[in-house]
Amino acid sequence: MNLFFEESGDFKVGTVLSQAGEAYQVEMASGKRTKVKVKDVLLQYEKPSPAELHAQAKAIVADIDLEFLWEVAGEEEFGFAELGAEYFGHAPLPAEAAGLILCLHSSPIYFYKKGRGRYKAAPEQALRAAQAGIEKKKQQALVQAGYVEELKANQLPASMQNMVLQLLFKPDKNALEYKALEAACNELHTNPQRLMLAVGGIASPKELHMSRFLFENFPRGSGFPDVPVPATPGGLPLAAVAAFSIDDVTTTEIDDAFSVVKLDDGMIRVGIHIAAPALGIKPDDMVDKMARTRMSTVYMPGDKITMLPDAIVEAFTLAEGKTCPALSLYATLDPADWSVVKTETRAEMVPIASNLRHNDLDELVNEDTLASGEGEYAHKAELATLWQWAQQLEQGRMKKREGFGLKPEQNNRIDFNFYVENDVVTVSRRKRGAPLDKIVAELMIFANSTWGKLMHDHGVPGIYRSQGGGTGGWAAKMQVRMVTHAAPHQGLGVDQYAWSTSPLRRYTDLVNQWQILACAEHGVTAPLVAPFKPKDANLFAIVSAFDAAYAAYGDHQSNMERYWCLRWLGQEDAKQVEAVVLKDEVLRLVDIPLIIRLPGMPQVARGAQVKLDIIRWDEVDLTIEARLLEIPVAADVAGDAELDYEDEDEGDGNGEAAAADADVNGAADPEVEAAEAGAEDDAAKAETPAE
Repeated sequence: MNLFFEESGDFKVGTVLSQAGEAYQVEMASGKRTKVKVKDVLLQYEKPSPAELHAQAKAIVADIDLEFLWEVAGEEEFGFAELGAEYFGHAPLPAEAAGLILCLHSSPIYFYKKGRGRYKAAPEQALRAAQAGIEKKKQQALVQAGYVEELKANQLPASMQNMVLQLLFKPDKNALEYKALEAACNELHTNPQRLMLAVGGIASPKELHMSRFLFENFPRGSGFPDVPVPATPGGLPLAAVAAFSIDDVTTTEIDDAFSVVKLDDGMIRVGIHIAAPALGIKPDDMVDKMARTRMSTVYMPGDKITMLPDAIVEAFTLAEGKTCPALSLYATLDPADWSVVKTETRAEMVPIASNLRHNDLDELVNEDTLASGEGEYAHKAELATLWQWAQQLEQGRMKKREGFGLKPEQNNRIDFNFYVENDVVTVSRRKRGAPLDKIVAELMIFANSTWGKLMHDHGVPGIYRSQGGGTGGWAAKMQVRMVTHAAPHQGLGVDQYAWSTSPLRRYTDLVNQWQILACAEHGVTAPLVAPFKPKDANLFAIVSAFDAAYAAYGDHQSNMERYWCLRWLGQEDAKQVEAVVLKDEVLRLVDIPLIIRLPGMPQVARGAQVKLDIIRWDEVDLTIEARLLEIPVAADVAGDAELDYEDEDEGDGNGEAAAADADVNGAADPEVEAAEAGAEDDAAKAETPAE
C-alpha cells in the first residue's frame, strides 16, 4: 500500500512497510524511511507507484483550469475529494486527487486552507484584488529589470534622476528604484556611490562628499531667504582710533581688529574691537533663528557655508575704509612691565583703517624684524607694541598653566593652508606661532577671558569652554567641555574662557555678545535685562545643539581636506613622498596633512622622516595605500618634525592659544578643536599621582 501524505507543509509519496497504532513506517522513493501519523495521510492507494503518482499529479496540476475550479468550488468549505468529484465528474483517481491537492495548496489567492485536505474558495473581491496585485508586481518586476539593464549600461533611468541623493543617503528600501540600484550593484560588484558616479547621477567624488554633507545637515539647501539687514542703533559714540585687522587673504567674515594709542601719562591703551552683529540682531528675530539653525560657518578648502547671509556679514564685517559697529575691549597697559592697569568694555563705531593680510606680511613680520625694527609695512609701530604685550600675555598664561600641573606648550606645529581655484589645489606649509598668529591668538584669549569674567562678576550666564576639574579618570577630567558658568580652562592657563570674538561665524559668540552688551550697558542690573538668565533651559539647548553641529562641520572639513590631499597627489603626480612618523604605524606626509596607516611597519623613531611609495588612492572612500620605501639609516630626527609630532599626537596644549580666532584660510575653528584635543592629550600624559 502506498500513501500520499503531508509533512511539514510539503506533500510526499511513500510505500508502507508496517503500521503500529496511529503511525506508519514508510519508505520514500529515495530509500529514506520515515514515520507518518495517520492524521497526516491524505490518500491510501495501491497503484501506481509513488514515483509514477508524483509525475502524473504534476501533469494534472498543469491541466487544471483554476478559474473553472474556483467557480465549481462554490462559497462553502469543502474537502478535496468532494471538489474532485464535481470537477472531474467522477470520484477522483489517486493521481487526480493528488494533483488536485497540489493545485489547491499552490493557489492561495484562489483557495484558503481550512484544515488537513480542506479548503474554501476566496471571495471574488479578494481574488480580483490579489490578481491585480500579482499583475502589478509582474509589471514592476519588468520595470525594475529595465532599470537594472540601463544602470548596467551606464545610463541613469529617468525616474531616478530627481532622487539620486535620496537613493544614496536615505533610501526607501521598498522603492522600485532602490531595488533596481541594489540589484545592479550586486551584478556589477560595486556600491551605489560608485555606480551613481559611473552613470552620471553624481558628477564627481567631490560632489558626492558635498552632497552627503548638505543632505544630512542642510536638507532645505544652504541658501538664505531674503531678510532685511538689521539696523544698528543710532547714537553710538565714535572711537578715536584707526583700527586694523590681521587675517588670511580669503577671509571675508572679519570679526576682530586692533588699535594702539599712547596716552599722555605714558600708558598705552590697546583696543580689541569685535564686530557687533548683536547690536542689530535680536534674540528670536528672523535672522537669529537662521543663525541658530546653522550654529556656525562651515569651512572647507576653497569654499564655505556662512552662518549669516552675505548682506548681513557685509553690514557688520570690519572692512577696510568703513566705520563699523563694534564691541570694544580697551586695556590700559603699563609699558614698564606690560601689566594691565584697567579694562573697559563699550559699544561704539570704530573706523577701520586697514585689513592686513598674512599673505602680504608673513615674509616681512617675524621675530627678527620685530626685534631689529627692519622693514617697512603698515602699522609697524602698533604691531611691535602688540607683539611685546602678546609675549607677556603668553608668559602669564604659561605660569598659570604650569600651576595647573600641565607641561609647557609647544609652538612648532605646522599649519597647512588650502587654496582651491578652478579645481586645482595649492597646499602651503606655515609654522604656527609666528608673531602675527601669536598677536591675534593672545589678544583673543585675553578678550575671551576678560569678557568671561565680566559676565561672571555681573551674575550673567554665558557659554564658556572649560578644561580640567571634571570627574572620572585623568583624561575625562581634562576633556574640554562647554558650560554656562565660569570655569578654568587649564590647557590655556586662564580662569575662564568664553568664546566671544567671532560673532559673525559662531552662534555661541553671538549669544555671549548679547550677554556682554547687557553687562556693559546696564551694570549691576544686567541680570534683569540680559536675554538669557541663570539656568536658562534655552541656553543649555544652544550648547547641546552647537556641540552637535560643530562636530559635524569639523568632520566634514576633515573629509574635504583629505579629499583635496588625495587630489593633490594626482595633480602633482606624486609617486614617492616624504612622511613623518607620528606613532607606530601612523604617518603624515611632509608636504600635505595626509595621514596614512602602514600596518606591519617596523619600529621607527617618532618624528623620523621616511620615504613612501604611493600605490593607489581612492577619492570616493578617501583611502590610500602605500608601502615603506626607505628608512633613514641615522636615528637623527629633525627638531621641528619631532615637535610637530608631539603636537599632533600628545598635544602641545596650544588650544586656542595657537589658533584662537585666527581665521587662517577661513578655517581656523576646527583647527582650534584639534589643538584643544592636543591639549587634552598633553594634560592626560602629564605627571600626576597614580589613580
